Amino acid sequence: MPDRLEWSNLDNMAVATAKALAADAIERAGSGHPGSAISLAGGAYLLFQKLMRHDPSDPGWLGRDRFVLSAGHTVAMLYIQLYLAGYKVTLEDIQALRTAGSITPGHPERGLTPGVEMSTGPLGQGLASAVGMAMAARRDNAMLAAAAGLPGSADGSGPCDRGGRVDQAEGTPGANGPFDHTIWVIAGEGDLQEGITAEASSLAGTQRLGNLVVLYDENRITIEGNTAVTFTEDVVARYRAYGWHTDTVDWTEGGRYAEDYQALYAALRRAQQVTDRPSLVRLRSIIGWPCPAKQNTGSIHGSKLGPSCLDGLKRNLGLDPAKYFDVPPEVLQHTQQALRRGQAARRDWDAKLATCLTEMPAARALLERLQAGELPEGWQAALPQFEPDEAIATRTASGRVLSALGEVLPELWGGSADLGPSNSTVMAGQTSFLPSNPAGRNIHFGIREHAMGAVLNGIALDGLTRPYAGTFLVFSDYMRGAVRLSALMQLPVTYIWTHDSLGVGEDGPTHQPVEHLEALRAIPGLAVVRPACANETVAVWASVLQRRQPAGLVLSRQKLPVFDRPGLGLAEASNARFGAYTLASSPLPSTDVLLMASGSEVSLALEARQELALMQVGAAVVSVPCLEWFYEQDAAYQGQTLPAAVTARVSIEAGTVGPWRGLVGPDGVSLSVDGFGKSASGSWLLEQLGFSVSGVVNAALAALAKAS
Repeated sequence: MPDRLEWSNLDNMAVATAKALAADAIERAGSGHPGSAISLAGGAYLLFQKLMRHDPSDPGWLGRDRFVLSAGHTVAMLYIQLYLAGYKVTLEDIQALRTAGSITPGHPERGLTPGVEMSTGPLGQGLASAVGMAMAARRDNAMLAAAAGLPGSADGSGPCDRGGRVDQAEGTPGANGPFDHTIWVIAGEGDLQEGITAEASSLAGTQRLGNLVVLYDENRITIEGNTAVTFTEDVVARYRAYGWHTDTVDWTEGGRYAEDYQALYAALRRAQQVTDRPSLVRLRSIIGWPCPAKQNTGSIHGSKLGPSCLDGLKRNLGLDPAKYFDVPPEVLQHTQQALRRGQAARRDWDAKLATCLTEMPAARALLERLQAGELPEGWQAALPQFEPDEAIATRTASGRVLSALGEVLPELWGGSADLGPSNSTVMAGQTSFLPSNPAGRNIHFGIREHAMGAVLNGIALDGLTRPYAGTFLVFSDYMRGAVRLSALMQLPVTYIWTHDSLGVGEDGPTHQPVEHLEALRAIPGLAVVRPACANETVAVWASVLQRRQPAGLVLSRQKLPVFDRPGLGLAEASNARFGAYTLASSPLPSTDVLLMASGSEVSLALEARQELALMQVGAAVVSVPCLEWFYEQDAAYQGQTLPAAVTARVSIEAGTVGPWRGLVGPDGVSLSVDGFGKSASGSWLLEQLGFSVSGVVNAALAALAKAS
């Protein structure tokens, strides 16, 4: 890659065409965000045409650079660059922007548009997830090195080490090896105002992620107008304090606006060559330039231009205002040379990787397995089993699962928001993931829950490893935006949320989750999993890893009994994979009442079953670790587990009642929590709210009375 930009009149024409296409598409759609899509067209063009390593004919190529549009509202700009570069995005797709059934929706959506790496739009999520992508690339190299039997090293050298990417300087921790790609981000002022980017950028500086480059558009305009009323800090100084390399290109310098692509290219190349820390390149621009009347105003941020302004834009660009969606053939021929360049780069990268891995069969086998999304043969033999003579918190059981799987699943890694010992998220026998130790598998996220969730998304988007992270369940509120995107993109991310109920006790209502289970279950596509005992915890971990979908494990702080399943005639813990199962049938000839419970309340249901039997009431206990999984089962299984004939039902869960209403029915009774707790012993507090054997028995009798 040349140090000086090669730029021709065809490039100028391509940028002008991209600006006009953005304006035309949004005008036709009747809504959208034209401002930055117009003014940043040249910056995006530089990335896709002059800097990025990518192959439009193979958007999922393993060796590609990643591009994340954190400012997702400027998505018209991205679609146009994909079209110009030769991705499977057509001019007709651009014309269909923001319409039903198109592959060009109002914000980027992963899996819908070829070349879109992730769903963005909620500001800050893209930049924060890009930090995870950068971390994953470093970890990927170290993982293959370990598989090849190579010693770990502080510089991250690994198998197929080419001494770093040919267009990078040496010295980046973890940059050497086959996964030497750059993570490129375009972000705006809205992104950097969001707290999640502060969390993630601080972590990126600490991790010295030299493969991350952010192009920050500072146009000083948001929807409400000039940022002088909201955002006056020195962003560049803040990022320097985080430990980033920073640079500034000012297209407004001297009072005469000029889009200096040579200067921007040089700054981005410098950033790419600084490989011992992440880089922020600030671009001072005028939003919507060169739109007469509306440029540099809030009105151009989020609404179409209107005929007069659209006409003036095209005239200022030297284009015919009477033509719409006009792409000169010579421009398209020029820009789609990116397709040829990308295919050549892919062939070269793939050939070098194949040659190297021929000499490292273990590394090759690992990479092939990970790309196929498969687990190794016999991996479940490593899972621990717990004996019924011990009581153990499910958070502790989860920690033992992680430590056991660490030996057989090198792709599994994660950490906690500074609560590792409490969440049991530290893999025993594994080291910390640090700039000096890219082979480490215990990640220290710091007290940054929201960024932690987004970083997990970025790691999962990288595609080779399986990330997890933990915090207290009550703090899942702090990370909800990232969790929602995990579900939206259906990423194989595992959240570990411990201290799951009022059983937290003395820490009081600020730390006692009440509404959280219901709130998390409201997120479509997220499995909320609350196992009843240590062996159920093992079973649900196995299911989570096999399913490759987002899941949140909700685990107890307090010790819970390990059920003597054979001795008590209870169903096997492996049935937890169905989401709900009959743990204990009625001990009497008839089933009079169903006791449905999750987590720590299942043991109460078992004890109440015995008490009810003494009263000649036949109670069956249904363990319900995951409602989402249960609803995936066919009607026959659901009917077998919850027979329609048994209308006397009790749900038992130390949280708001929420989705249990549909299961208990009109004759049912729910033991739940409808207010905040207090600072007191967890066991005392739960008993006061009816979470006791006698409380369950009374609820069962009440349900029977209603059903009679």
